[in-house]
This record gives sequence, C-alpha cells and structure tokens, in this order.
Amino acid sequence: MIRALWTAATGMETQQTNMDVIANNLANVNSAGFKKSRADFQDILYQTVKIAGSSSSPGVEIPTGVQVGLGSRVAAVQKIFTTGDMQQTGNDLDVAVEGSGFFQISMPSGETAYTRAGAFKKDGTGRLVTSDGYPLYPEIVIPENATQVSIGQYGTVEVFLDGEATPTEVGTIELTRFSNPAGLEALGHNLFGETPTTGAPAIGTPGDNGFGILAQGFLEGSNVNIMEEMVNMIAGQRAYEINSKAIKTADDMLQMTNNLM
Repeated sequence: MIRALWTAATGMETQQTNMDVIANNLANVNSAGFKKSRADFQDILYQTVKIAGSSSSPGVEIPTGVQVGLGSRVAAVQKIFTTGDMQQTGNDLDVAVEGSGFFQISMPSGETAYTRAGAFKKDGTGRLVTSDGYPLYPEIVIPENATQVSIGQYGTVEVFLDGEATPTEVGTIELTRFSNPAGLEALGHNLFGETPTTGAPAIGTPGDNGFGILAQGFLEGSNVNIMEEMVNMIAGQRAYEINSKAIKTADDMLQMTNNLM
C-alpha cells in the first residue's frame, strides 16, 4: 500500500510541472515571436515480481510476467516552433519572417542569440536593436538624416535620406536556421541559444535555399492557442485530482488495516 502512495505522488508532481508549462504558455500569449512549450511524460521504473518466460513447472513457461509500475515523470519540455499569426503594425522597423529562419542577435558576452521577434528599434547610434538594446547581426545602422526605412522581402535594407529622391542601401538582414530547432535553449527576452543538439547553424539570406522571406510592418505573434491550452489545463487538473484521490484511497486502506487490530 505504501507503494501506491509514492506512485500517485509522482503523478501529482508530474501534473504540477505540466500546469507550470501551460501557465507559462498562457502568460506569453501576447509575446511577439513566443513559441509554446509542451511537457512530454513517460513511465519510470518497474518492480518485477515475476519474469515472463520463467517456468511454473517442468516444461511450462509463464506467458506473461508481473511488473508493477512506480509512477511517471516529465521526460522533456519541448518548444513547438510552428509559425504564429502575422499581425500588421505599420511600423517600419517591425519585421516578421514568413517561413523558416531566425534573426541573429549579438549578445554582450560576444555570443549570438536567435529570435523570431522582429520588433526592432534604433539605439542612439542608429543601430537596429531589440527591445533590450541587443544589436541585430550583421549590424545595420540607420543614418540620422534618414526619412524612411525600406526592408525588402529578401532582406535588403534601404533608406531615403533627407533631400534625396533615390534610396541608399545600408545592409542586408541575414537569417539562421537549425536542423533541430527544438533543441534550442530558451534564454528569455524572446531569445534562444544554440546547444549541441541543434546542429550547426545554417546562415543565409531571406528567400534563398529554403529560408523564409521578410514582411516589413508585421510582427509574428505567439503560437499559443488559448482554447488548446485551456483544454490541456482542464485535463491536467483532473489528472492531478485523480492522483490525489489515489493517495487518499491508499491512506484509507492503510487505516482499515490498522483498525483490524
């Protein structure tokens, strides 16, 4: 009976982690470029009471054994990199990726981070930066006397300078993709970091070799589906509840055993 108490407790702990993941998804439903997470579960150790194939008598084998499971655990919390809805903003510095690819961001540590959130701003020197001030890589600087910024679907950034009728090219936005984007490490601030499981980053220009194209004046919204998360929340709550009832039932059975005396 003690085994049932601990087994059901692992189920409650698993569902608690599941609810944490769902709550984070819902909290970021309006975060640009956010990618939802999913908790994957698996059973854990089994206590083998009788081995399948063992002999019950000379020449007779037991067709099935006796194994008692000891609960469940969270095997992984996976990022789901489906594309979010495109939201038109009309802001010249808002850029969305239609298809595959991440923007490259230079971090203060010298490392490169990656993001799908294209809500760029200009810093004091005219560089395109994230909301936290981290610059886009390769660096693109908008001149101070620029009156309009044009970002083409293939990544070319042009500006119209004050008093000039023809545009001036100031750089090209590059994209990166990975063979296993689910292996990216979430760094917060809408950023992801490379890990050994992502594979080497492939760098290219928008529209080439399978990379997505850019849409100026748009932002990619979160890919969180509120209805789906609400259903998952209800299912997780019921699973947590039924595991708590299993603990209560095991406790009642122990109490009955004690009362036999």
